[in-house]
Amino acid sequence: MDEDRTAIGHDDVEAQIAEWLAYLHRRRELSSADSEELEDHLRNRIAELTEAGLAPGEAFLVAVKRVGSLDALTHEFAREHSERLWKQLVLSGGGEEPHAGRTDLLAALGWALAAAVAVKVPAAFGWSLQDDPAFYARNAGLFALLPLLGYFARRRRASHATMAVLAALGVVGIVAANAYPLTDDAPVTLLTSLHLPIALWLTVGIAYVGGDWRSGSRRMDFIRFTGEWFIYYVLIALGGGVLAALTLGTFDAIGLRAEDFVGSWLLPCGAVGAVVVAAWLVEAKQGVIENMAPVLTQVFTPLFVLALLGFVGGVLWTRSTVDVERDVLILFDLVLVVVVGLLLYGISAREPAAAPGWFDRLQLLLVVAALLTDAVVLVAVGHRIGQFGFSANRTAALGENLVLLGNLAWSAWLLLGFVRTRARFAAVERWQTGYLVVYAAWAWAVVLVFPPVFGFS
Repeated sequence: MDEDRTAIGHDDVEAQIAEWLAYLHRRRELSSADSEELEDHLRNRIAELTEAGLAPGEAFLVAVKRVGSLDALTHEFAREHSERLWKQLVLSGGGEEPHAGRTDLLAALGWALAAAVAVKVPAAFGWSLQDDPAFYARNAGLFALLPLLGYFARRRRASHATMAVLAALGVVGIVAANAYPLTDDAPVTLLTSLHLPIALWLTVGIAYVGGDWRSGSRRMDFIRFTGEWFIYYVLIALGGGVLAALTLGTFDAIGLRAEDFVGSWLLPCGAVGAVVVAAWLVEAKQGVIENMAPVLTQVFTPLFVLALLGFVGGVLWTRSTVDVERDVLILFDLVLVVVVGLLLYGISAREPAAAPGWFDRLQLLLVVAALLTDAVVLVAVGHRIGQFGFSANRTAALGENLVLLGNLAWSAWLLLGFVRTRARFAAVERWQTGYLVVYAAWAWAVVLVFPPVFGFS
């Protein structure tokens, strides 16, 4: 009986350690090496206390108290898990450095100001937003994301090797947007404008994880950050729209026209500066938005399931084909990207050790519906290519839908294995985080290879 009780105690301790580690892995401040060192420290404490005669559960409580006195993150973990008995053993002092938050805010504001200045510098050389919108469309990703790259490289104290990689990719982006002889109305110009921000955002991911891109948990951190950042940026954008409208209205009331100021200064400077400010908000207030994101995912997942199944049913009922004009293809790709985003965020908010539930089955249905939608679009694109040959837009649509098809197909297989309890959920998470490399490779290929292949037209 004592042996059984000891075994159960060890199992409980492993579950508690796993929960503690899962929390550490979600913290942006810690690298994989840091969390492994903390885990070793905790396990050594538990082993010492167990050998001294304490039961495994008691040893964990004492050990986490001692680690908590050294590690501020453990204090934070205890606060968020207030129902745990052992949280009372941890909240006995400690915390963040008093001036760390203020310093980081000043750094974020500095990088946001740098972004606002950068977006206005071309106007001094004759490239104004009103006269040359195509130039700003090509370079929008550079104006917005290079300062964010610098912010995270500084915040994560990136190594010299990582800094060199980031600088090289930034230069490649600048060259691709400005050295190629792209005409304003060329299809490859639009493709560059759409794909360069994607490529640069995934480059920001390298800075965000501090160069630790091989770590699946750190890549998942970046996925969480992406969703959280998007929510904050939309909120800032809505507030900025209200500010712009009020500015126009109040100045118009006194007979002054503020359209030039709003269009040339307030909107472009605010749009790029808010990219860094939203990132700082995620870092500073991440606990609030992590509670919001799973709710949003659960609200929109069933709605997208219904929409996609309705679309597939409509195609089968009417036996009609999909219009493969450029704008329609972009719309379909955006829908599929949102589906992948819902899948990613559902995965990021889920407890990996939990048993399959109704939401996992709903996600499987979402992926299957997206697969059917992707298949319909691929058939239409293939038919169009068979009729008119390869163009930049049709080739990009074909490639993007094949990239999404590969992700969705294997995700469906892994989710099916999980809901049938034949596979672990960790396999789904590893697949999604690893596939970010495929997205990055495709985005850079479109930016760098498509223009010369299709004659810069």
